[in-house]
Amino acid sequence: MTRNTFKVSSNGTEEKQPSKLIPNACFTSEQSDETTQSFYEADDGSVASGVWECPPCRVDIDHYPVNEMMTIISGSLIVTNADGIEETFGPGEVLFVAKGSKLNWHITQRLKKYYMTAS
Repeated sequence: MTRNTFKVSSNGTEEKQPSKLIPNACFTSEQSDETTQSFYEADDGSVASGVWECPPCRVDIDHYPVNEMMTIISGSLIVTNADGIEETFGPGEVLFVAKGSKLNWHITQRLKKYYMTAS
């Protein structure tokens, strides 16, 4: 049974699982240890939340697969949208990406973020 309410913590007891969202060729350092700590996933997969961590990388995304709100815990992320507008996000800042968005995702320092996605 899924709990209806719970505390979301990056230091929680949920086990980190390997994540393969970023293609290996996109990592910009020797590291490629991308992980996810999942806190919630709806039975139908329509909503998910947790903590995602990823080393530096750069990837062009033609069609963002979900609606996602994220809060940066640590690290640095530069997002450039389809219009060429670049924004940098760091610890404590919140970012929303709409499903279908075209963007460049550039992690310049190992990134750790809370996420909540909806399909």
